[in-house]
Amino acid sequence: MTSHRRARTQMARVELYTRWTFASIVGIEVGLFGSNVVLMGAAGPWLWLFLFVHAVLCAVLVSRAMDWRLGRRTRPVKLLVSTAALSAVGLITLIALRATDVVPQDSGFALLLMGIPGFGLAAISLGLRTTAQRVWSVVGTVSGAAVITLLLGLGWVAAALHTAGVSAMTFLLVSAYLFSAWLVDVVWELDAAREVQTRLAVTEERLRFGRDIHDVLGRNLAVIALKSELAVQLAERGRPEAIDQMTEVQRIAQESQREVREVVRGYREADLHTELEGARSVLAAAGIDCRVEGDDGAALPAEVQSALGWVVREATTNVLRHGDAQRCTVQLSEPRGAGMAVLVVENDGMPDPALRKGASRGSGLDGLRERLAALGGTLDAGAVASSIPSAASTAFSVPSAASTASSASSASSVPSSALAASAVSAASAASAAASRCFRLTARVPLPVGGAVSVPVPLSSLPEPPGLPGLPGLPDYDEKAL
Repeated sequence: MTSHRRARTQMARVELYTRWTFASIVGIEVGLFGSNVVLMGAAGPWLWLFLFVHAVLCAVLVSRAMDWRLGRRTRPVKLLVSTAALSAVGLITLIALRATDVVPQDSGFALLLMGIPGFGLAAISLGLRTTAQRVWSVVGTVSGAAVITLLLGLGWVAAALHTAGVSAMTFLLVSAYLFSAWLVDVVWELDAAREVQTRLAVTEERLRFGRDIHDVLGRNLAVIALKSELAVQLAERGRPEAIDQMTEVQRIAQESQREVREVVRGYREADLHTELEGARSVLAAAGIDCRVEGDDGAALPAEVQSALGWVVREATTNVLRHGDAQRCTVQLSEPRGAGMAVLVVENDGMPDPALRKGASRGSGLDGLRERLAALGGTLDAGAVASSIPSAASTAFSVPSAASTASSASSASSVPSSALAASAVSAASAASAAASRCFRLTARVPLPVGGAVSVPVPLSSLPEPPGLPGLPGLPDYDEKAL
Protein backbone atom coordinates (compact mmCIF):
# COMPACT_ATOMS: atom_id res chain seq x y z
CA MET A 1 0.00 0.00 0.00
CA THR A 2 2.86 2.39 0.88
CA SER A 3 4.72 1.69 -2.36
CA HIS A 4 1.56 2.20 -4.39
CA ARG A 5 0.85 5.49 -2.61
CA ARG A 6 4.37 6.77 -3.27
CA ALA A 7 3.92 6.17 -6.98
CA ARG A 8 0.98 8.55 -7.08
CA THR A 9 1.28 12.23 -7.80
CA GLN A 10 0.61 14.86 -5.18
CA MET A 11 -2.72 15.60 -6.86
CA ALA A 12 -3.80 11.97 -6.81
CA ARG A 13 -2.89 11.69 -3.13
CA VAL A 14 -5.21 14.51 -2.14
CA GLU A 15 -8.02 12.83 -4.05
CA LEU A 16 -7.15 9.45 -2.52
CA TYR A 17 -7.21 10.83 1.03
CA THR A 18 -10.54 12.53 0.36
CA ARG A 19 -12.11 9.40 -1.05
CA TRP A 20 -10.91 7.32 1.90
CA THR A 21 -12.38 9.92 4.22
CA PHE A 22 -15.74 9.63 2.51
CA ALA A 23 -15.49 5.83 2.63
CA SER A 24 -14.78 5.93 6.35
CA ILE A 25 -18.10 7.71 6.83
CA VAL A 26 -19.77 4.36 6.16
CA GLY A 27 -18.04 2.94 9.21
CA ILE A 28 -19.00 5.95 11.29
CA GLU A 29 -22.66 5.78 10.27
CA VAL A 30 -22.97 2.02 10.74
CA GLY A 31 -20.65 1.59 13.71
CA LEU A 32 -21.21 4.67 15.86
CA PHE A 33 -24.87 5.28 15.07
CA GLY A 34 -25.78 1.62 14.61
CA SER A 35 -24.38 0.52 17.98
CA ASN A 36 -27.22 2.38 19.71
CA VAL A 37 -29.84 1.26 17.19
CA VAL A 38 -29.42 -2.46 17.95
CA LEU A 39 -30.61 -1.86 21.51
CA MET A 40 -33.89 -0.21 20.44
CA GLY A 41 -36.20 -3.15 21.10
CA ALA A 42 -37.66 -5.44 18.46
CA ALA A 43 -37.23 -2.87 15.68
CA GLY A 44 -33.52 -2.44 16.46
CA PRO A 45 -32.06 -5.10 14.12
CA TRP A 46 -34.28 -3.98 11.24
CA LEU A 47 -33.29 -0.37 11.76
CA TRP A 48 -29.61 -1.36 11.83
CA LEU A 49 -30.03 -3.24 8.55
CA PHE A 50 -31.72 -0.20 7.02
CA LEU A 51 -28.90 2.01 8.29
CA PHE A 52 -26.30 -0.30 6.73
CA VAL A 53 -28.01 -0.26 3.32
CA HIS A 54 -28.38 3.52 3.53
CA ALA A 55 -24.67 3.97 4.37
CA VAL A 56 -23.51 1.77 1.49
CA LEU A 57 -25.78 3.55 -0.98
CA CYS A 58 -24.47 6.92 0.18
CA ALA A 59 -20.87 5.73 -0.20
CA VAL A 60 -21.51 4.57 -3.78
CA LEU A 61 -23.24 7.86 -4.61
CA VAL A 62 -20.32 9.87 -3.21
CA SER A 63 -17.83 7.93 -5.33
CA ARG A 64 -19.87 8.34 -8.51
CA ALA A 65 -20.58 12.01 -7.77
CA MET A 66 -16.85 12.69 -7.30
CA ASP A 67 -16.13 11.10 -10.68
CA TRP A 68 -18.87 13.26 -12.21
CA ARG A 69 -17.43 16.44 -10.70
CA LEU A 70 -14.02 15.55 -12.11
CA GLY A 71 -15.47 14.88 -15.57
CA ARG A 72 -14.83 11.14 -15.56
CA ARG A 73 -18.42 9.86 -15.89
CA THR A 74 -21.98 11.05 -16.39
CA ARG A 75 -24.11 12.45 -13.61
CA PRO A 76 -25.50 9.63 -11.37
CA VAL A 77 -29.15 10.68 -11.57
CA LYS A 78 -30.59 7.29 -10.63
CA LEU A 79 -28.40 7.06 -7.56
CA LEU A 80 -29.41 10.58 -6.54
CA VAL A 81 -33.10 9.70 -6.75
CA SER A 82 -32.61 6.37 -4.97
CA THR A 83 -30.64 7.92 -2.09
CA ALA A 84 -33.17 10.74 -1.70
CA ALA A 85 -36.09 8.30 -1.67
CA LEU A 86 -34.41 5.93 0.82
CA SER A 87 -33.49 8.81 3.14
CA ALA A 88 -37.06 10.18 3.03
CA VAL A 89 -38.56 6.75 3.73
CA GLY A 90 -36.16 6.23 6.61
CA LEU A 91 -36.96 9.60 8.18
CA ILE A 92 -40.74 9.14 7.89
CA THR A 93 -40.57 5.56 9.22
CA LEU A 94 -38.41 6.55 12.18
CA ILE A 95 -40.76 9.38 13.24
CA ALA A 96 -43.77 7.07 12.78
CA LEU A 97 -42.16 4.41 15.01
CA ARG A 98 -41.54 7.04 17.63
CA ALA A 99 -45.15 8.28 17.44
CA THR A 100 -46.41 4.72 18.05
CA ASP A 101 -43.92 4.18 20.90
CA VAL A 102 -42.21 1.32 19.05
CA VAL A 103 -38.87 3.04 19.62
CA PRO A 104 -38.09 5.02 22.77
CA GLN A 105 -37.11 8.66 22.94
CA ASP A 106 -33.42 8.08 23.66
CA SER A 107 -29.98 8.77 22.23
CA GLY A 108 -30.34 6.03 19.62
CA PHE A 109 -33.47 7.65 18.22
CA ALA A 110 -31.81 11.08 18.21
CA LEU A 111 -28.76 9.80 16.34
CA LEU A 112 -30.89 8.08 13.72
CA LEU A 113 -33.09 11.14 13.31
CA MET A 114 -30.05 13.31 12.59
CA GLY A 115 -27.90 10.73 10.77
CA ILE A 116 -30.27 9.43 8.10
CA PRO A 117 -31.12 12.81 6.53
CA GLY A 118 -27.67 14.25 7.34
CA PHE A 119 -25.57 11.59 5.59
CA GLY A 120 -28.13 11.28 2.81
CA LEU A 121 -28.17 15.00 2.00
CA ALA A 122 -24.37 15.22 2.26
CA ALA A 123 -24.00 12.56 -0.43
CA ILE A 124 -26.78 14.07 -2.56
CA SER A 125 -25.24 17.56 -2.39
CA LEU A 126 -22.18 16.35 -4.32
CA GLY A 127 -24.43 15.41 -7.26
CA LEU A 128 -26.36 18.68 -7.41
CA ARG A 129 -25.32 21.35 -9.89
CA THR A 130 -25.99 24.64 -8.07
CA THR A 131 -25.86 26.05 -4.57
CA ALA A 132 -29.56 26.94 -4.78
CA GLN A 133 -30.44 23.28 -5.33
CA ARG A 134 -28.43 22.28 -2.27
CA VAL A 135 -29.98 24.98 -0.10
CA TRP A 136 -33.51 24.04 -1.12
CA SER A 137 -32.83 20.35 -0.51
CA VAL A 138 -31.71 21.10 3.06
CA VAL A 139 -34.63 23.46 3.70
CA GLY A 140 -37.09 20.93 2.29
CA THR A 141 -35.72 18.11 4.44
CA VAL A 142 -35.81 20.15 7.64
CA SER A 143 -39.32 21.44 6.91
CA GLY A 144 -40.50 17.93 6.05
CA ALA A 145 -39.22 16.54 9.36
CA ALA A 146 -41.11 19.25 11.26
CA VAL A 147 -44.34 18.74 9.30
CA ILE A 148 -44.27 14.95 9.70
CA THR A 149 -43.66 15.31 13.44
CA LEU A 150 -46.70 17.58 13.80
CA LEU A 151 -48.92 15.40 11.60
CA LEU A 152 -48.15 12.34 13.71
CA GLY A 153 -49.17 14.21 16.84
CA LEU A 154 -45.83 14.49 18.62
CA GLY A 155 -46.38 18.16 19.42
CA TRP A 156 -44.61 21.42 18.85
CA VAL A 157 -41.79 20.74 21.28
CA ALA A 158 -40.84 17.52 19.53
CA ALA A 159 -41.12 19.27 16.16
CA ALA A 160 -38.77 22.02 17.33
CA LEU A 161 -36.25 19.49 18.66
CA HIS A 162 -36.39 17.43 15.48
CA THR A 163 -35.93 20.54 13.36
CA ALA A 164 -32.92 21.71 15.36
CA GLY A 165 -31.22 18.31 15.30
CA VAL A 166 -31.77 17.69 11.60
CA SER A 167 -30.69 21.25 10.72
CA ALA A 168 -27.45 21.05 12.69
CA MET A 169 -26.41 17.64 11.35
CA THR A 170 -27.27 18.33 7.72
CA PHE A 171 -25.51 21.71 7.74
CA LEU A 172 -22.37 20.22 9.28
CA LEU A 173 -22.14 17.20 6.97
CA VAL A 174 -23.14 19.01 3.77
CA SER A 175 -20.55 21.75 4.44
CA ALA A 176 -17.82 19.19 5.16
CA TYR A 177 -18.58 17.13 2.04
CA LEU A 178 -18.74 20.16 -0.25
CA PHE A 179 -15.51 21.63 1.11
CA SER A 180 -13.67 18.33 0.62
CA ALA A 181 -14.97 17.96 -2.94
CA TRP A 182 -14.13 21.60 -3.70
CA LEU A 183 -10.59 21.03 -2.47
CA VAL A 184 -10.13 18.09 -4.85
CA ASP A 185 -11.56 20.15 -7.73
CA VAL A 186 -9.13 22.99 -7.06
CA VAL A 187 -6.15 20.64 -6.81
CA TRP A 188 -6.89 19.04 -10.18
CA GLU A 189 -7.60 22.40 -11.80
CA LEU A 190 -4.22 23.61 -10.56
CA ASP A 191 -2.58 20.52 -12.04
CA ALA A 192 -4.34 21.10 -15.37
CA ALA A 193 -3.26 24.75 -15.40
CA ARG A 194 0.32 23.72 -14.68
CA GLU A 195 0.23 21.25 -17.57
CA VAL A 196 -1.16 23.88 -19.92
CA GLN A 197 1.56 26.29 -18.85
CA THR A 198 4.22 23.67 -19.56
CA ARG A 199 2.79 22.95 -23.00
CA LEU A 200 2.66 26.65 -23.82
CA ALA A 201 6.31 27.03 -22.79
CA VAL A 202 7.31 24.12 -25.02
CA THR A 203 5.26 25.49 -27.91
CA GLU A 204 6.81 28.93 -27.48
CA GLU A 205 10.30 27.44 -27.55
CA ARG A 206 9.48 25.47 -30.68
CA LEU A 207 8.22 28.62 -32.37
CA ARG A 208 11.39 30.46 -31.37
CA PHE A 209 13.58 27.71 -32.71
CA GLY A 210 11.57 27.53 -35.95
CA ARG A 211 11.76 31.30 -36.32
CA ASP A 212 15.54 31.29 -35.86
CA ILE A 213 16.00 28.47 -38.38
CA HIS A 214 13.77 30.31 -40.85
CA ASP A 215 15.71 33.54 -40.41
CA VAL A 216 19.03 31.74 -40.86
CA LEU A 217 18.19 29.49 -43.79
CA GLY A 218 15.43 31.38 -45.62
CA ARG A 219 17.57 34.05 -47.21
CA ASN A 220 20.59 31.85 -47.85
CA LEU A 221 18.54 29.11 -49.54
CA ALA A 222 16.92 31.70 -51.78
CA VAL A 223 20.39 33.00 -52.76
CA ILE A 224 21.65 29.46 -53.38
CA ALA A 225 18.68 28.70 -55.63
CA LEU A 226 19.20 31.95 -57.58
CA LYS A 227 22.95 31.48 -58.08
CA SER A 228 22.53 27.78 -58.96
CA GLU A 229 20.03 28.69 -61.66
CA LEU A 230 22.40 31.36 -62.96
CA ALA A 231 25.30 28.90 -62.98
CA VAL A 232 23.24 26.40 -64.98
CA GLN A 233 22.42 29.00 -67.59
CA LEU A 234 26.06 30.12 -67.81
CA ALA A 235 27.26 26.52 -68.11
CA GLU A 236 24.80 25.85 -70.95
CA ARG A 237 26.36 28.76 -72.83
CA GLY A 238 29.88 27.61 -72.05
CA ARG A 239 30.68 30.70 -70.00
CA PRO A 240 33.54 30.39 -67.44
CA GLU A 241 31.63 32.57 -64.98
CA ALA A 242 29.59 29.46 -64.04
CA ILE A 243 32.52 28.30 -61.92
CA ASP A 244 32.53 31.58 -60.00
CA GLN A 245 28.82 31.25 -59.31
CA MET A 246 29.14 27.67 -58.04
CA THR A 247 32.06 28.73 -55.85
CA GLU A 248 29.82 31.38 -54.36
CA VAL A 249 27.09 28.75 -53.81
CA GLN A 250 29.59 26.61 -51.90
CA ARG A 251 30.62 29.55 -49.72
CA ILE A 252 27.01 30.43 -48.89
CA ALA A 253 26.24 26.78 -48.07
CA GLN A 254 29.19 26.66 -45.65
CA GLU A 255 28.09 29.92 -44.08
CA SER A 256 24.56 28.54 -43.65
CA GLN A 257 25.96 25.42 -42.04
CA ARG A 258 27.91 27.50 -39.54
CA GLU A 259 24.89 29.63 -38.69
CA VAL A 260 22.71 26.55 -38.14
CA ARG A 261 25.35 25.22 -35.74
CA GLU A 262 25.22 28.45 -33.77
CA VAL A 263 21.43 28.39 -33.59
CA VAL A 264 21.26 24.77 -32.44
CA ARG A 265 24.14 25.20 -30.02
CA GLY A 266 22.34 28.13 -28.43
CA TYR A 267 19.16 26.07 -28.35
CA ARG A 268 20.77 23.08 -26.63
CA GLU A 269 23.10 24.81 -24.19
CA ALA A 270 21.69 25.25 -20.69
CA ASP A 271 22.18 28.46 -18.71
CA LEU A 272 23.11 27.63 -15.10
CA HIS A 273 21.37 30.59 -13.46
CA THR A 274 18.20 29.96 -15.48
CA GLU A 275 18.26 26.25 -14.60
CA LEU A 276 18.71 26.98 -10.87
CA GLU A 277 15.77 29.37 -10.84
CA GLY A 278 13.72 26.97 -12.95
CA ALA A 279 14.46 24.08 -10.58
CA ARG A 280 13.42 26.17 -7.59
CA SER A 281 10.18 27.21 -9.30
CA VAL A 282 9.25 23.75 -10.63
CA LEU A 283 9.96 21.96 -7.35
CA ALA A 284 8.09 24.59 -5.35
CA ALA A 285 5.09 24.14 -7.65
CA ALA A 286 5.25 20.40 -6.93
CA GLY A 287 5.12 21.05 -3.19
CA ILE A 288 8.86 20.43 -2.62
CA ASP A 289 10.95 22.74 -0.46
CA CYS A 290 13.99 23.58 -2.64
CA ARG A 291 16.94 25.65 -1.43
CA VAL A 292 19.81 26.93 -3.58
CA GLU A 293 22.94 27.57 -1.54
CA GLY A 294 26.34 28.98 -2.40
CA ASP A 295 27.35 30.79 -5.58
CA ASP A 296 24.99 31.28 -8.53
CA GLY A 297 27.74 30.39 -11.00
CA ALA A 298 27.72 33.73 -12.83
CA ALA A 299 31.55 33.92 -12.73
CA LEU A 300 32.07 30.44 -14.18
CA PRO A 301 33.07 29.97 -17.83
CA ALA A 302 30.20 29.51 -20.25
CA GLU A 303 31.19 25.89 -20.97
CA VAL A 304 31.16 24.99 -17.27
CA GLN A 305 27.85 26.79 -16.70
CA SER A 306 26.26 24.90 -19.58
CA ALA A 307 27.43 21.50 -18.29
CA LEU A 308 26.32 22.18 -14.72
CA GLY A 309 23.02 23.57 -16.00
CA TRP A 310 22.31 20.21 -17.61
CA VAL A 311 23.16 18.52 -14.30
CA VAL A 312 20.63 20.71 -12.47
CA ARG A 313 17.99 20.00 -15.12
CA GLU A 314 18.48 16.21 -14.96
CA ALA A 315 18.56 16.22 -11.15
CA THR A 316 15.28 18.14 -11.06
CA THR A 317 13.71 15.64 -13.44
CA ASN A 318 14.85 12.73 -11.27
CA VAL A 319 13.46 14.37 -8.15
CA LEU A 320 10.04 14.79 -9.77
CA ARG A 321 9.90 11.36 -11.38
CA HIS A 322 11.49 9.10 -8.77
CA GLY A 323 11.05 8.70 -5.04
CA ASP A 324 8.83 10.81 -2.83
CA ALA A 325 11.03 13.73 -1.85
CA GLN A 326 9.74 16.87 -0.24
CA ARG A 327 12.99 18.69 0.51
CA CYS A 328 15.90 19.34 -1.82
CA THR A 329 19.05 21.43 -1.58
CA VAL A 330 21.29 22.51 -4.46
CA GLN A 331 24.77 23.71 -3.48
CA LEU A 332 27.31 25.20 -5.89
CA SER A 333 30.81 25.94 -4.64
CA GLU A 334 34.41 26.42 -5.73
CA PRO A 335 36.60 24.87 -3.00
CA ARG A 336 39.67 27.00 -2.38
CA GLY A 337 42.72 25.58 -4.13
CA ALA A 338 40.79 22.76 -5.78
CA GLY A 339 40.53 24.46 -9.16
CA MET A 340 37.11 23.07 -9.87
CA ALA A 341 33.42 23.81 -9.52
CA VAL A 342 31.41 21.39 -7.38
CA LEU A 343 27.63 21.04 -7.67
CA VAL A 344 25.84 18.87 -5.10
CA VAL A 345 22.14 17.98 -5.20
CA GLU A 346 20.61 15.95 -2.40
CA ASN A 347 16.99 15.02 -1.75
CA ASP A 348 15.29 12.99 0.95
CA GLY A 349 13.11 11.04 -1.50
CA MET A 350 15.24 7.92 -1.88
CA PRO A 351 13.07 5.51 -3.95
CA ASP A 352 11.87 2.33 -2.30
CA PRO A 353 14.17 -0.56 -3.38
CA ALA A 354 11.06 -2.64 -4.05
CA LEU A 355 9.93 -0.06 -6.62
CA ARG A 356 13.33 0.06 -8.31
CA LYS A 357 13.49 -3.70 -8.92
CA GLY A 358 12.90 -4.47 -12.55
CA ALA A 359 12.82 -0.77 -13.49
CA SER A 360 14.65 0.06 -16.71
CA ARG A 361 17.90 1.93 -16.33
CA GLY A 362 17.61 5.46 -17.62
CA SER A 363 20.17 7.21 -19.81
CA GLY A 364 20.03 10.62 -18.13
CA LEU A 365 22.96 10.12 -15.75
CA ASP A 366 25.04 8.42 -18.44
CA GLY A 367 24.46 11.40 -20.71
CA LEU A 368 25.55 13.76 -17.93
CA ARG A 369 28.74 11.76 -17.37
CA GLU A 370 29.55 12.07 -21.06
CA ARG A 371 29.00 15.83 -21.00
CA LEU A 372 31.18 16.26 -17.92
CA ALA A 373 33.85 13.89 -19.19
CA ALA A 374 34.32 16.15 -22.22
CA LEU A 375 35.35 18.88 -19.77
CA GLY A 376 37.43 16.55 -17.60
CA GLY A 377 34.70 16.40 -14.97
CA THR A 378 33.08 13.56 -13.03
CA LEU A 379 29.62 12.68 -11.75
CA ASP A 380 28.84 10.61 -8.64
CA ALA A 381 25.31 9.54 -7.75
CA GLY A 382 23.87 7.19 -5.18
CA ALA A 383 22.29 6.67 -1.79
CA VAL A 384 23.92 8.15 1.29
CA ALA A 385 23.03 8.53 4.94
CA SER A 386 20.50 11.30 5.27
CA SER A 387 21.70 14.67 6.49
CA ILE A 388 18.10 15.86 6.72
CA PRO A 389 16.56 16.10 10.20
CA SER A 390 13.56 13.84 10.57
CA ALA A 391 10.20 15.61 10.80
CA ALA A 392 6.56 14.76 10.68
CA SER A 393 6.34 16.29 7.25
CA THR A 394 8.51 15.30 4.32
CA ALA A 395 11.14 17.67 2.94
CA PHE A 396 13.73 18.13 0.20
CA SER A 397 17.40 18.56 1.07
CA VAL A 398 20.75 18.78 -0.70
CA PRO A 399 24.30 17.93 0.34
CA SER A 400 26.02 20.71 2.05
CA ALA A 401 28.75 20.98 4.66
CA ALA A 402 26.41 22.88 6.87
CA SER A 403 23.24 21.24 8.08
CA THR A 404 20.11 22.33 6.25
CA ALA A 405 17.31 23.98 8.14
CA SER A 406 14.15 21.95 8.36
CA SER A 407 10.99 23.33 6.82
CA ALA A 408 7.56 21.93 7.51
CA SER A 409 5.48 21.46 4.39
CA SER A 410 1.84 22.34 4.78
CA ALA A 411 -0.68 19.74 3.61
CA SER A 412 -4.22 20.37 2.50
CA SER A 413 -6.58 19.08 5.12
CA VAL A 414 -10.02 17.61 4.66
CA PRO A 415 -12.54 18.18 7.47
CA SER A 416 -12.67 14.67 8.89
CA SER A 417 -11.05 12.82 11.74
CA ALA A 418 -10.46 9.87 9.44
CA LEU A 419 -8.51 12.07 6.98
CA ALA A 420 -6.45 13.46 9.83
CA ALA A 421 -5.57 9.92 10.88
CA SER A 422 -4.57 9.07 7.31
CA ALA A 423 -2.39 12.17 7.08
CA VAL A 424 -0.66 11.37 10.40
CA SER A 425 -0.05 7.81 9.24
CA ALA A 426 1.41 9.01 5.94
CA ALA A 427 3.66 11.53 7.71
CA SER A 428 4.93 8.84 10.09
CA ALA A 429 5.74 6.52 7.20
CA ALA A 430 7.55 9.33 5.35
CA SER A 431 9.56 10.20 8.44
CA ALA A 432 10.63 6.59 8.88
CA ALA A 433 11.75 6.41 5.24
CA ALA A 434 13.87 9.57 5.52
CA SER A 435 16.88 7.73 6.96
CA ARG A 436 18.32 7.48 3.43
CA CYS A 437 18.64 10.12 0.75
CA PHE A 438 19.91 10.44 -2.82
CA ARG A 439 22.96 12.57 -3.55
CA LEU A 440 24.31 13.68 -6.91
CA THR A 441 27.75 15.33 -7.05
CA ALA A 442 29.25 16.89 -10.19
CA ARG A 443 32.85 18.13 -10.32
CA VAL A 444 34.14 20.17 -13.26
CA PRO A 445 37.73 21.49 -13.41
CA LEU A 446 38.03 25.19 -14.16
CA PRO A 447 40.13 26.17 -17.21
CA VAL A 448 43.55 27.65 -16.57
CA GLY A 449 44.83 29.99 -19.26
CA GLY A 450 42.39 28.82 -21.89
CA ALA A 451 38.87 27.86 -22.61
CA VAL A 452 37.49 24.44 -21.97
CA SER A 453 36.57 22.66 -25.15
CA VAL A 454 33.00 21.50 -25.50
CA PRO A 455 31.97 18.95 -28.15
CA VAL A 456 30.17 20.54 -31.07
CA PRO A 457 26.44 19.69 -30.75
CA LEU A 458 26.06 19.24 -34.51
CA SER A 459 28.99 16.93 -35.09
CA SER A 460 26.84 15.22 -37.68
CA LEU A 461 27.21 18.34 -39.87
CA PRO A 462 30.93 18.65 -40.62
CA GLU A 463 32.31 21.49 -42.67
CA PRO A 464 32.39 20.41 -46.33
CA PRO A 465 35.91 20.20 -47.79
CA GLY A 466 37.01 22.91 -50.16
CA LEU A 467 36.94 22.27 -53.89
CA PRO A 468 40.39 21.49 -55.34
CA GLY A 469 41.99 24.03 -57.58
CA LEU A 470 39.79 26.94 -56.47
CA PRO A 471 41.27 30.19 -55.21
CA GLY A 472 40.41 31.64 -51.82
CA LEU A 473 36.71 32.31 -51.49
CA PRO A 474 35.78 36.03 -51.52
CA ASP A 475 33.62 37.49 -48.77
CA TYR A 476 29.94 37.26 -49.48
CA ASP A 477 28.44 40.62 -50.39
CA GLU A 478 24.67 40.69 -50.14
CA LYS A 479 24.51 43.96 -52.12
CA ALA A 480 26.10 42.22 -55.07
CA LEU A 481 22.80 40.38 -55.55
